[in-house]
Amino acid sequence: MFLSPMEGIAVMIVLAQTELGTGGVQAWLLANALPLILLVIAVMLLWLGGSKGDNAAVMRRVGGVVIALAVVGLAVSGAGVELGTWLASLFTGG
Repeated sequence: MFLSPMEGIAVMIVLAQTELGTGGVQAWLLANALPLILLVIAVMLLWLGGSKGDNAAVMRRVGGVVIALAVVGLAVSGAGVELGTWLASLFTGG
């Protein structure tokens, strides 16, 4: 399907008036890429530790992954500011 020159100009005008943003990309990454990466990490941890029979090492790595997930969750949800304020209030008494 080919557009006439006038239709092409009309399409370019509509596209030029559209606001661009990264909201769609961010939502896609959070919905698709992040769970896939976490699944790959989990499988690698279980495969590496389980094949040697070193269950303690696997659990240490899983603990590290859980801490990393908590940090990612704080960063994604925006709750890091409230957590930082709360931690600061523990030391300042305010």
